[in-house]
Amino acid sequence: MRNNKLTYGILLVIGITMIWFFHACAPVREFMRWKTFNGTPNFPDQRPYFDSVKKTVVIIADNDGTEIFDLMAPYYLFSATEKANVYVVAGKKAPVIMRKGLFLLPHFSFGEFDSAGINADVIVIPNLSAMDARHQNPMIVDWIKKHYHDSTAILSVCDGALTAAATGIYDGKLLTAHASDYADMRKQYSKPLWVNNLRVTRSGNLYSTAGVSNATDGALAIIDTLFGRQTMLQVSKLIYYKSSPEQTAHKSIPVGFSDKMTIGKKVLLGKNRQIGVLLENGANELELAAVLDTYNRTFPKSLESVTLTDSSVITGYGLTLLPTTSLHKFHPDELHVLQPDKLPSKIQTLVDSSVIVRYDRQQPQYIIDACLNRIRLQYGPKYTKVVKLLLDYN
Repeated sequence: MRNNKLTYGILLVIGITMIWFFHACAPVREFMRWKTFNGTPNFPDQRPYFDSVKKTVVIIADNDGTEIFDLMAPYYLFSATEKANVYVVAGKKAPVIMRKGLFLLPHFSFGEFDSAGINADVIVIPNLSAMDARHQNPMIVDWIKKHYHDSTAILSVCDGALTAAATGIYDGKLLTAHASDYADMRKQYSKPLWVNNLRVTRSGNLYSTAGVSNATDGALAIIDTLFGRQTMLQVSKLIYYKSSPEQTAHKSIPVGFSDKMTIGKKVLLGKNRQIGVLLENGANELELAAVLDTYNRTFPKSLESVTLTDSSVITGYGLTLLPTTSLHKFHPDELHVLQPDKLPSKIQTLVDSSVIVRYDRQQPQYIIDACLNRIRLQYGPKYTKVVKLLLDYN
């Protein structure tokens, strides 16, 4: 009888521990999860204006998943030159799952773009959903190969290097990727000239960047080549980013075992917040993507883009975005607001003012630095270092 009680006691402790562990690991599951669009998209019928005098920049999107900063940072930067038609093109004219975490409607499907008879001067390849050589989407790979010519510039961003390598266009050319994934990619594709410790590589018209945050450097490098140094500096000034295309040195430091232990300690023992980022009309695409992508790497309990309703919003340069939820359904511990001067008064009835994180857009600070400074106050310098490694921001 005593043995049975001991056995039941042990099983109870194991059961409680497993339940605690399951709930404690929610941030890890959230980090790995790609949200699914389940709504009915009531998007406006977009037919973007085409100016034949301007260069045309095409940013590839994968409907099944695309890295948010990889896509939206170049989109903002090229658009801000006012010298380019900038389009997001995907396999289907349907919502693109952005990691992390909203939905975006592309301007064209591949077929629609082809029918429009537009030639791409620049093709940007973000990190897409296929994370190895075996699962590359042949439609995307073939479309890039079809539209690449000797005069076309290509920018591979972060782990978009996998797709870039799959096209064969980078065979014998310089190629880099996220520091934590570089070695594995090099094993899968041996023909490119893989290099690390560089933010941006260039072989003629072929460019590539290190991980995530370096999308900014890659776009600015092409802007410098296509539109001149003055335009590049003007665009850099808009985002308070101090960089030069000549400054390409980068510390390619992969996430190591001790860094993973730091993440585990925070996830299991730290405070894991529910984070919301408010979507508003006129949003700055780069800033919005930076906040979502940076805070995703803090392993929050949940991360959602929100609106007062489930309706779409239009960003400053015309992207149509849909939130992952609404404030009526989600109750964040932090609500990040990038345009506090435009904050709807109705929001006060849905969230306490104490949870609102306001961004001062007049303050001369690069948005990723602003996020990291706040994360340092929340979680300390050691964890902030890990977030920087995950962003490849070194």
